[in-house]
Amino acid sequence: MPNKVNIGLDGIQRGSEKDVQISQNISEIFNTSTGKEVLRYLRSITIEMVNGPNVTTEELRHIEGQRYIVGLIEQRIAHSHRSKNK
Repeated sequence: MPNKVNIGLDGIQRGSEKDVQISQNISEIFNTSTGKEVLRYLRSITIEMVNGPNVTTEELRHIEGQRYIVGLIEQRIAHSHRSKNK
């Protein structure tokens, strides 16, 4: 039986143990009170930001990239919690 290919939350192929370790490391960093404040700040300037109709395509692409990274951090934290519950 062939080995199952594991694609991480970020779309990169790596072993599932390594993927869980990355999530746990990120979760540990952002689980402190300072880390939570930093993540709250990052979320406020990315995911929660609303742009007007005059935003350029280049600005929008830049903002969406930032949102992707913050969303990925939040997904990694959730993945870490799910991994601990298994």
